[in-house]
Amino acid sequence: MSTESISDRREHIRSVSVTALSALLGVGAALASASWVGVSSAAAQNTQALAFVLGAILVQYILINVSGIYGEDEFGAKHYLFIAFMTFSLWFVTWGILLTAEFSG
Repeated sequence: MSTESISDRREHIRSVSVTALSALLGVGAALASASWVGVSSAAAQNTQALAFVLGAILVQYILINVSGIYGEDEFGAKHYLFIAFMTFSLWFVTWGILLTAEFSG
């Protein structure tokens, strides 16, 4: 029984770590996009901002593989899609808020 609780706790910590990393890098990519491209109406149509979110996703893949959070057999397509979705979602929402704040302020 104690072995199961240790395994469950390890899985929980791993899930929280991956989710937190995705969220932080998504917000960081949005802030980098806003500082590089700007927050004007022309910046909203600039595709260079996507380079930051793609870079954040690639950095996460490298960090997770190097850190050994997942074993070689455990990290599958579902995990890649989760990381990409979470990072893009947080980037999109944060960058949208920054663009909206510029127009309303």
